[in-house]
Amino acid sequence: MFVIRPAILDDLPTLLKLAKMVHFINLPADKELLAAKIGRSRRSFTGEVEDIRQREFMFVLEDLESGEAVGTCTILCCVSWEGHPHIFLKTGKRSFYSEDLQLGQTHTTLELGTDSSGPSEVGGLILAPGFRGHCDRLGSLLSLIRFHFIGLHRAMFAESILAEMMGPLTPDSGTLLWEYLGRRFINLSYKEADLFSSRSKEFLLALWPKGEIFASLLPPEARALIGKVGDETEPAKRMLEKQGFKYHGHVDPFDGGPYLEVKIDEVGLVKATVSMSAIAGNPVGNSEAFVSHKGRGGFRATRSIYEISGDRIVLAAETLEAIGATDDAMIGFTPLPESKAKPRRSKKS
Repeated sequence: MFVIRPAILDDLPTLLKLAKMVHFINLPADKELLAAKIGRSRRSFTGEVEDIRQREFMFVLEDLESGEAVGTCTILCCVSWEGHPHIFLKTGKRSFYSEDLQLGQTHTTLELGTDSSGPSEVGGLILAPGFRGHCDRLGSLLSLIRFHFIGLHRAMFAESILAEMMGPLTPDSGTLLWEYLGRRFINLSYKEADLFSSRSKEFLLALWPKGEIFASLLPPEARALIGKVGDETEPAKRMLEKQGFKYHGHVDPFDGGPYLEVKIDEVGLVKATVSMSAIAGNPVGNSEAFVSHKGRGGFRATRSIYEISGDRIVLAAETLEAIGATDDAMIGFTPLPESKAKPRRSKKS
């Protein structure tokens, strides 16, 4: 069985190994930065972080059989505020027409934009290669469990939530878009710029030119990356789109990957999440749900078969044990779309 739990310092070596496979700003391949994020996450789970700007939750997916962490994901409660904006490239269109030639052209434009409204963000998701395509659908568990958590703690999050999708990378983990665009103004490699942005994004605002840049000036192979995702990111993008996330023309300045956004209260899994009393038994049928408990470490969750009995949810004893719950414990419950049972709503935890 696999469970989702908070990251701990013992996970640091594994998380560093996973971080080196990707270039996520929310999962920096830097031991000190990762250790700081784990510490901040642990304090967030225990309720010690009162400032929403510093509150983040870092989860790991654990294989209970081996005790090994095999994946991770993150929720940031607030990614921007006055003096610390979220930075993106806004795509646009410019059309020109010549009366004499009787022809015209429409060009894609890119312009650096900022947002200080303070949305939340989901990110930092990676599953170890050996567990991708697993029959337990571990990728979707890791991705979607975040909305279960948000549903249980709605007041801690903003009105909107962002998701940064990774753009296509070259075999050496670079990107042609940065080489032909960003590096013309900021003389750092893609990896250097991406890592430095984990500490500060001031250099983007200081060195990036003001106004529109015409994408038609870029080579076709670089221009084609704007707003696109890599093949490995496509399944994650589809999962988020099913939850209502949409692309509004904002892309990452480093790799051109799209930013997706949605109002949190419009996310189906968030709306469906409630708290219910649990009872051990032998649930029948094939209805599935995300279930969680506040026990060990502040949060333990998994996906499980369930059955509704009155105002309680029936779960297998091994499921309750895995999430650290007992009979009559209040657990978080999110029925998944294919579920048929209709629970009665009770007070949220």
